[in-house]
Amino acid sequence: MEYRLLTENEQNQLLAQKCSAEDWSQVWVSEEFRPEYVQEVNFSGTVKIGAMNHIFTLPGGLKRHAGLRQVTLHNVTVGDDCYIAHVQNYIANYDISHHCYVENVDVLMVEGLSCFGNGVEVAVLNETGGREVTISDKLSAHQAYIMALYRHRPELTARMKEIADYYSHKHASDRGSLGCYVTLTNTGMVKNVRIGDYATVSGACRLNNGSINSSQEAPVFIGHGVICDDFIISSGSHVDDGAMLTRCFVGQACKLGHNYSAGDSLFFSNCQGENGEACAIFAGPFTVTHHKSTLLIAGMFSFMNAGSGSNQSNHMYKLGPIHQGTLERGAKTTSDSYVLWPARVGAFSLVMGRHTGHADTSNLPFSYLIEQNNTTYLVPGVNLRSVGTIRDAQKWPKRDGRTDSNKLDFINYNLLSPYTVQKMFKGIEILQNLSKASGELSDVYSYHSTKIRNSSLKKGIGFYRTAIHKFLGNSVIKRLEGIDFQSDEEIRARLRPDTIIGKGEWVDISGLIAPKSEIDALVDGIEQGSINRLKYINAEFERMHLNYYTYEWTWAYEKLEQFYGISPETITAADIVRIVEQWKEAVIGLDKMVYEDAKKEFSLASMTGFGADGSRLEKELDFEQVRGDFESNPFVTAVLRHIETKSALGDELIARMHKVIAHSGE
Repeated sequence: MEYRLLTENEQNQLLAQKCSAEDWSQVWVSEEFRPEYVQEVNFSGTVKIGAMNHIFTLPGGLKRHAGLRQVTLHNVTVGDDCYIAHVQNYIANYDISHHCYVENVDVLMVEGLSCFGNGVEVAVLNETGGREVTISDKLSAHQAYIMALYRHRPELTARMKEIADYYSHKHASDRGSLGCYVTLTNTGMVKNVRIGDYATVSGACRLNNGSINSSQEAPVFIGHGVICDDFIISSGSHVDDGAMLTRCFVGQACKLGHNYSAGDSLFFSNCQGENGEACAIFAGPFTVTHHKSTLLIAGMFSFMNAGSGSNQSNHMYKLGPIHQGTLERGAKTTSDSYVLWPARVGAFSLVMGRHTGHADTSNLPFSYLIEQNNTTYLVPGVNLRSVGTIRDAQKWPKRDGRTDSNKLDFINYNLLSPYTVQKMFKGIEILQNLSKASGELSDVYSYHSTKIRNSSLKKGIGFYRTAIHKFLGNSVIKRLEGIDFQSDEEIRARLRPDTIIGKGEWVDISGLIAPKSEIDALVDGIEQGSINRLKYINAEFERMHLNYYTYEWTWAYEKLEQFYGISPETITAADIVRIVEQWKEAVIGLDKMVYEDAKKEFSLASMTGFGADGSRLEKELDFEQVRGDFESNPFVTAVLRHIETKSALGDELIARMHKVIAHSGE
């Protein structure tokens, strides 16, 4: 923008309007500058002012013309069409972009050289240190996971810190910025904070050393009573109602409010925190806690729902708060549950009661951990038939609130994946070995500080087998979709994987499911210096995410022989028919279990409290008005449709396979 010095008339008019300047020769204005809209302003250092043509219309219809009123500006650039008024102290060292509305603020300043929250070390998981994550504008859940947990590779840790520090120093400045269309009102101290386009900050108490990475497509809202120190808040997030954050990273589309307090914690995409508190937690995507009595501490979570009164301990009253724990993806805690760290709970498991035995159930996913008489009882695989588990899997993609086209986290929502299914293979092996070691007639089996009842063990093996049938059958059907085969050899050729990537172990890197070999290759690249920027690391995660289904098939292909006893190199159409028949049985069987589980929600016992003053008929009618009837419930009808759709899908492939069988028999 072109600037000029004030004319003598303009200077005289400003003096008449109670303005003053240390040095009028340091006040520069654009051609469209209008002095009549500048009143009671003190100029200090170099100040540049843009055009003043816009009229703001406030809620309720009140109008304000762009201009400057009752403010001290020191080394400030003000863009076109801004309204800045009633700043109690001053604005210093800021570049304010176009169409900003700033009113009733205590102080807005940058002091010295600032990285605006970039480079802050968050002592996550272990309060005493040792797992620090260096936060930055571009931090993803997957980067943070490696930075926090791969401490067995000190060269990697040093390199990742170096990369984060490079980014921080590159974006350091002695000037702050307000992007376009920022609203900043009724707020206390704002010091060393960079605020992105279209952000709204209204009623915050204090913002100190941070970045608010708002954008037009994903604005950020910071509301009443909020206090943030040493922070980064990503696009699309909403922090309101007295939330207090110290050394925290808030990912995209998060919601924190209702006096939620957090220290040394990381919240990634779509997390929600209300009423309770967090200390040194790693909250992967979709970690949700809503209750005043809930404390999450020194834990790693993702796709997690914390019940009221959920609590963990990380000190054991000995060497201080050095212990940590993990609830793998999709775990839930019921009201008043308690876990004494260290412990590890398998994916999609439910924790009920108080658990002090340091259980590790990571190889037994979809389980219940239930406390009875101070003992942890494990019910393996039972959550596979739960209507709640299926509903959760369906709701997460629908609740992804990210509107930013540049997504930081790459989230895989699949309930069944090589990550969870590999654990089911291990789970079957563990349960079978327990049965052999203690005898098939034992009433109770012991496993990693838990007890498993005989009936639960047998059912658990069945649940896992059913789920593996479902996963591998799905993979085979998808692979053979839409092709009319003429021979077994054509089928075998189509089944052969497109890549060798995907063999072996898979990992869940906080929402991203990928082959461990690919994560290891990335880690090697960082250590060797060939991958040396945050954007390159994120690009590698994106590549893994986009190739997930290609890699998944490589893994599934290898498991066909192990599970079905059929070599993929000699597989026939008749073998495919058998696999699909077993798949149909598994899918329909699981859906029927889910259907029966859903039915419990409509039992007479569930109607307790309905029809407050009437007969059983009135109770049922009241329940139906509030909850609907079972057969027309959207979830129930979806389950029935799923059974029909999947049956038709299986039958279609079987029909194509029978053509091959008939053709080869001619």
